[in-house]
Amino acid sequence: MLQAENNRIFPKTVYLAFGSNQGTQLAGSAQIIRSAYTLLSNRTLTACVFSPFYQTPAFPAGNGPDYVNSVVKAETLLSPQELLAELHRVETNLGRIRETRWGSRIIDIDLLDYQGCILPSLDVYKTWAEMPLELQRTQWPDDLILPHPRIHERGFVLVPLRAVAPSWIHPVSTKTIDGLIGALDAQELSEIVQI
Repeated sequence: MLQAENNRIFPKTVYLAFGSNQGTQLAGSAQIIRSAYTLLSNRTLTACVFSPFYQTPAFPAGNGPDYVNSVVKAETLLSPQELLAELHRVETNLGRIRETRWGSRIIDIDLLDYQGCILPSLDVYKTWAEMPLELQRTQWPDDLILPHPRIHERGFVLVPLRAVAPSWIHPVSTKTIDGLIGALDAQELSEIVQI
């Protein structure tokens, strides 16, 4: 997967979203995210650029306390699948238990974009990106899908992503990050507060 030239491996640029809403207060959730940063920076990521923290309402609405969200731009030598496995290991190390879809969680780390790759195929990506919300509640993919199929509709991801990648372009739609944010509901955006 990684490009090699004269036996040299080149790192890939990745974007990761972090969220937590099970700290005892917002500061607790922010500290959990910092712990995840540390674990990943020590093992798999380099050249990290961290967004500010943002307080955001739980998704879907009313689904628990507010979240602390952040995005990291980084480089990695891992393949997408290896990186996803490492993200799951860090979540487990920090106490994440996967019980319910979109439930409260101590830590959630999503791989948003991996060097613009579309995985496993454009058709599979479109199936998940266009899936109605009521089906998303009960279904989830078995394989890694890139870019993250919901990124384009989630302000709590796009706003911190713009902080670290103001010229980011969606690999499938080719829309700019400003265009994606501009298409979101103004009320939703007003509830995303930098802390």
